[in-house]
Amino acid sequence: MTSPTDHALRLPRLIPILFSIALLGLVGLAAWQWRDGPPVSANLMQLLPSGTHGELEQLAEARMQEPLSRDLMLLLHHADDTTASTLTSELAARLQASGLFAQVRRSVNTDLSAIRQQLLDQRLVLLDTNNRETLGADPEVFIQQRLQRLYNPFEGSGLLPIEQDWFGIAELAQQQLPQPGNVRTDPDGQLLAEHQGQRWRVIHAQTHGDAFDKSLPLQVEKLLADARLRIESAEGELLAASGLLYAAHGQRQAREEASLIGSLSLLAAVGLLLVLFRTPRVLLVVLPVAVGALSGAAACIALFGQVHVLTLVLGASLVGVSIDFPLHYLSKSWTLQPWNSHLALRLTLPGLVLALLTNVIGYLAMAFTPFPALSQVAVFSAAGLTGAFACAVCLLPWLLRAPLQPWPKPLDWAERALRLRQALLKRIASPWLLAAFVVYCLIGVPQVSFTDDLRQWVSRAPVLQEQALRIGEISGFQPTSQYFLLRAASTDELLANQQILSSELDTLVAEGRLGGYLALSQIAAPVTAQKNLQLALPHLLETAQPLLALGVTSQQLEAELATLRAQPAVELEQVLAGPLGEPWRPLWLGRQADGSVAGMVSLQGLQDSEALSGVGRSIEGLSLIDRPAELNQLFAETKTQAATLKLAAAGLIFVLLCLPFGWRGSVRCLAVPLLAALGSLASLGWLGQSLTLFGLFGLLLVTAIGVDYAILMRERVGGPAVSLVGTLLAAITTWLSFGLLALSSTPAVSNFGLAVSLGLLFSFLLAPWATADTPEPHA
Repeated sequence: MTSPTDHALRLPRLIPILFSIALLGLVGLAAWQWRDGPPVSANLMQLLPSGTHGELEQLAEARMQEPLSRDLMLLLHHADDTTASTLTSELAARLQASGLFAQVRRSVNTDLSAIRQQLLDQRLVLLDTNNRETLGADPEVFIQQRLQRLYNPFEGSGLLPIEQDWFGIAELAQQQLPQPGNVRTDPDGQLLAEHQGQRWRVIHAQTHGDAFDKSLPLQVEKLLADARLRIESAEGELLAASGLLYAAHGQRQAREEASLIGSLSLLAAVGLLLVLFRTPRVLLVVLPVAVGALSGAAACIALFGQVHVLTLVLGASLVGVSIDFPLHYLSKSWTLQPWNSHLALRLTLPGLVLALLTNVIGYLAMAFTPFPALSQVAVFSAAGLTGAFACAVCLLPWLLRAPLQPWPKPLDWAERALRLRQALLKRIASPWLLAAFVVYCLIGVPQVSFTDDLRQWVSRAPVLQEQALRIGEISGFQPTSQYFLLRAASTDELLANQQILSSELDTLVAEGRLGGYLALSQIAAPVTAQKNLQLALPHLLETAQPLLALGVTSQQLEAELATLRAQPAVELEQVLAGPLGEPWRPLWLGRQADGSVAGMVSLQGLQDSEALSGVGRSIEGLSLIDRPAELNQLFAETKTQAATLKLAAAGLIFVLLCLPFGWRGSVRCLAVPLLAALGSLASLGWLGQSLTLFGLFGLLLVTAIGVDYAILMRERVGGPAVSLVGTLLAAITTWLSFGLLALSSTPAVSNFGLAVSLGLLFSFLLAPWATADTPEPHA
C-alpha cells in the first residue's frame, strides 16, 4: 500500500497514457515508411554537397559518374585458352540469365558493312589533324607515304578495298583513330587483353539499375562470388571491378558495424546495470534506446526520404547517450532509500532537461554545415535523443516503482576517489594542474595533422582495390575523376578548342604524367577544316604520278576526287551516330538552351592532378572539373565553419546554463567540455592521429555531451559521491558506444569515435571542478 506522500509525488497518470499513444503513432509512421522495404541508402554522393553547379555541370557529372555506378568489368584467365573461352561463355550466360544486367558483352558483333560505309562517306571528317595538314601543305609527301604503306608488308590493310580508297584517306582515318585501352578482339570477335604474357578474356556488363539501388549491389556481389568459386575450382582466375561491388561492401560493412556497435554497447551497458542494480527490472532502460533509434530513423526518412548507412553507424553510438537519461535518476538510488522513482525524477528533472537541450544544441549545430552527411546525423541524433528523453521521463518512472537496492561498493569507491582528489589538491593546487594540462596541450595540438579525403568516408576494401588496380594495368582503362568541360558558340569552335587542348595533353602523355584521353576532336574535324581539305584535293592529282606508275588510271583517281569533293560537310552528331563514334558519344553534351554547344574531354591514368594546373588556361570556355579537389577545398572551408559553429553552440549552452547556475556556474560547467575538447585534440597529436572533418564535429559534440557530466556534478543531487557514480555510469555507457566507433573500418567514422571518446574521458576527469564551493546538499 502506498503512502499519501507517494501519491503526492507521483506525476499525473495521463502522462504515460499520452506517451503510449504517441509511441503507437511513431511505430505506425515507421511501419508506413518501411512499407516498401528498408529506405536505407548507400549512395555516397547523397552525403556530399551538390554545390552551386548549373544544369550543364550536373549533366556532365552525371555522364561521367554513370559508368562508375552501372558498369562491371570482368577479366578471366586460365592457362588453357579453350577452357578460358568455355568459362567466359558460362559466366556471360549466367550474368544474362540473372536479369540484373541490361547488357553483357564478351564479344564485339561488329557490323563491318556499317563501319565501311561510315569510313567511305565520312573519311574527310574522320581524318586526323596531322594527316589533314600534310595533305593540304605537302600533297607530294602525302602520296609518298601512301606508297610506303602499299609496299610495306607489315602494314595492315584497311577495311575498304583499294579501288574505293586509292589515296588511302579512309585507311589513314581508320588507323589513326585512338584505341582506348588494351582490350582487343580475337579473330572470332571475343574481347581479350594481353598483359605480361598472359591472355585475359574480358566481359563488360551494364546493370539495369545503379550502384545505389537498395539490393542490386548485394545481388551482383553474390552472383560474382558464386561465379568465382566455379572458376577457381577449374583452376582459373577472375578479376572484377565495379562501383557496384564497393557499394555492396559498404552496405554490408555499415549494417554489420551498426548492428555490432549497437548490440555490443547495449549488451555491455545492460550487463553493467545488472551487476550494479541487481534486478532484471533495470533492463527497462533499453526502452529509451529503442524509442530513440526509432525516432531518429523516422525523422531522417521524413526529412530526407531515406536514411544512409553511414548515419546508422554513427547513430548506433546513440545507445550510450540515450541510456544516460534514466541513469541520471537511477543513480540516486544509492542514497534515496526507500526508492521512489517519481521523487528521483522530480529531483533530477531540471538536470535532465539541461542535458537534453545541451545535447540537441551540439547535434543541431552540425545541421548548418553544407554537408548532407552531417545534417542527416544531426537530425537522427537530435530526434533520437528527444525520443529517448520523452520515454525516460514519461514512461520509465511508472515501470521502475518497485524497490531498488543497488550494490553499495561503487558508492564507497566514489567517496574514496573524492577523498583522494581532495588530498591531491592539497598537495598540488588546481592552477598547477591546469598549467600541466596546458603544457600537455601546447605540445600535442601542433602535432595534429588535418587530413580530409573522400576515400575516408568509405570502409576499406583492400581486395577490391587490388583487383581494380590489376584490371587497370591489364586493360589499360584507368579512368580519373578529373575531366575538362568546354563550352563554345558553335561545334566548329568547340572542336578547334579541343584540338588546342589535345596538343597540351599530348605533352603530358609523352612525359608519362597522363595515360591518355578521349576528345571529340579525335573523331571529327570542324566543318571549315573539311571544306579546306576539299579545296586541297586537286593538288593530290597533280602529284599522283607514283600512283599512275603502279597502273592506277587517271580516270579512277579523278573519279575518287570528284566523289570526295561532292561529299557534303559532316556534322559532329552524324559522326557520333555511326559505329565508329560509340566511345565518344558520352562526351557530347549537345546544344544548350542559349544556342551554345558543350562537350567533355575524359582523362585516363592521371598520375598527379597537379599536372593539369595551367593546362588550357588560354582556351575560352574551358573548365577543369576536379570534384575531389572541390570537396577537399570544401572540407577545409567547413572546418572553419565548424569552429564558428562550435563557438556559437558554446555560446548558446553558456546562456542556457546561466539560468540555473548564474554566470560563474555556467563558466565552470562550460569550461569542462571545452577543456576536454582541447585535451582530446592534443591527445590525437600525441597518438600521431590526424583530425578529419568528422573528428572535428566529434569535438563539437564533446562540448554538448560533456557538459552533462558537469551539470550532474554541479547539482550534486544525493551528494557528490552519488553524482560521481552517476557521472561514471553515464560516461561508461557513452564510451562503450563511441569507443566501439573508433574500431570502425571506415576511417571517418573511426576518427569521429576516437575524438569523442577521448573528449568524454577528459570530460569525466574534469567534471568535479564544476562543483560550486558551497555546502553539500543532502539526498
